[in-house]
Amino acid sequence: MTAHFTAARSVYARPEAPQKTPRSLEYDLLARITQRLSLAWAARKESYPGLVAALDENLRLWSTLASDVSDPANSLPAKLRAQLFYLYEFTSLHSRAIREDKGSVEVLVDINTAVMRGLRGDGGAP
Repeated sequence: MTAHFTAARSVYARPEAPQKTPRSLEYDLLARITQRLSLAWAARKESYPGLVAALDENLRLWSTLASDVSDPANSLPAKLRAQLFYLYEFTSLHSRAIREDKGSVEVLVDINTAVMRGLRGDGGAP
């Protein structure tokens, strides 16, 4: 085989990863963080620092979302932007309650799951 043939075969033989949309990237990120929250909650007695790290990661995500929806240039409808900002505020307060042993991650998992359904386009599905 020639060097050109080998190079061409290696380029054309491997399928490139499909392009991800911003929605699918957000979905994937929410899914990973939600899974970490669930796993950290289940292991909280063995690893409280793991729970705190998962809560912080979730809150960083929601803080970023809140910043995005606060931008006047954001093209989402105003009502949806306000609802997402409210979810950030709730997530912040509830995360603090969890750290103080006054709540569970269940509601945070439910919120993230509902947003993932919306990103998937089946927001009304159970």
